[in-house]
Amino acid sequence: MSDIDTHDYLAGGTWKKASGNATFDVLEPYSGKLMSRVAACGGAEAQDAIEAAQQAFPAWAAMTASDKAALFLKAAQIYRSRTDEIADILSRETGSTISFARFQQGLVVQNLEAAAGWVHNPRGETFPSDVPGRFSFSIRRPLGVVACFTPWNGANILSWRAALGPLAAGNTVVIKPSEFAPVSAGLMVARIAEEAGFPAGVVNVVPHAPGGAGAIADAVFASEHVRCINLIGGVGTARILAERAGRTLKRSVLELGGYNPLIILDDVDVDYAVRTAVFGSFFHQGQICMNTRKIIIDRKLHDEFLDKFVKRARQLPMGDPSNPETLIGPLINTAAIEKVHKGVQEAVSLGARIETGGTFDGQVYHPTILTKVPYEATISNQETFGPVVIVEPVDTVEDAVRVANRTSYGLVASILSGDSYRALELAPRIQAGVVNVNTATVNDEAHVPLGGVRDSGWGRTGPDCMKDFTDTIWINARHSGNEAQYPF
Repeated sequence: MSDIDTHDYLAGGTWKKASGNATFDVLEPYSGKLMSRVAACGGAEAQDAIEAAQQAFPAWAAMTASDKAALFLKAAQIYRSRTDEIADILSRETGSTISFARFQQGLVVQNLEAAAGWVHNPRGETFPSDVPGRFSFSIRRPLGVVACFTPWNGANILSWRAALGPLAAGNTVVIKPSEFAPVSAGLMVARIAEEAGFPAGVVNVVPHAPGGAGAIADAVFASEHVRCINLIGGVGTARILAERAGRTLKRSVLELGGYNPLIILDDVDVDYAVRTAVFGSFFHQGQICMNTRKIIIDRKLHDEFLDKFVKRARQLPMGDPSNPETLIGPLINTAAIEKVHKGVQEAVSLGARIETGGTFDGQVYHPTILTKVPYEATISNQETFGPVVIVEPVDTVEDAVRVANRTSYGLVASILSGDSYRALELAPRIQAGVVNVNTATVNDEAHVPLGGVRDSGWGRTGPDCMKDFTDTIWINARHSGNEAQYPF
């Protein structure tokens, strides 16, 4: 795949040029070099892909679970055989460090292998009936075509995650990858699925140039075949898509961002807390929806923790993401640098203090730790997609809960304590879809029900997603047609 400079779109098992041979360029975030030239799709190409997915749906839905499982396992095998190649693509296209590329790769394999088991999960139930002689039960039936909108940040794992649940449930998919990572966030899924032997039309991909998402969305919402929108992205986009989904009565599943607190209680090992905070805050340059955004720490530990935390942040190797030693690579583009820096500068103008960082070289923003940040600063309550974290001391556990729940988000949180039972008692009070105890906010496994509450979305990953991507059908039957009693 890394040898292919020009990428077409995929519909019905055929790679095709966009109308007028339109393409757009994808540049490497770190070097600025041209990496690939990709088909710039619009409404016509999206409709082509939707029609192909609809044609493939009946046969895919009817395929046995074992046959589907074999395809997922074959894809996992192919993925394993291409680890170096895929890591190179992720590094060049998305600025992933080698460590984050490997992290994604491990999760992709886990999810592919787990999906081989999910195919048996859309199970029904039997029900007792108050009507003598009635047999009552339910089945789960796939929806049809699912449109998957995938992001650039965890491009590889999140594109697979967006597609695997719908596919395992028996649906076909049309993937619209981010324009900033069309290969990692969609085309790579298509090529591996194709090589694994997925039937034509089951997986379709329509990339688009910057500014071209609207035409594809229009085609998705206009089509009666698309029954569900599966978005992994930001809150602003989600509000628009959810509103349109409501008007067209399409189901929507939303995995959105988070403003994720790390609560450090007064009985922790400070050195462990520092290691946890560094990983959670700065992994993938803070461009993961689960990154730690605010560290809420007992005031008695604040000074010792902050001193060690700042020293460790200053030691993180920065630069070329293809260098295995690099831990902090580039942000995705210049706009990302500008947004992060604007947030930091606004906070400082309102009284915040920069303990370290607050500067950038090219596309690399230095790990940044802020203190004394007022809540009215945007960076104190809105998701910051960069290596910036706030440290805020509190006096009581009640204060910690209040600060943690102050934003509208609710994706993940973490609690560090020397007494795990104490943390477990506190966990249900945190308004988040995932609460980690004595681990970082960045934490994931293929089989768990990961997802957010409040502005962080709805729906869950793992086997629980079968409920989102199937309809429940109630079936009831009497032994013979002449036994039913009617009121008239």
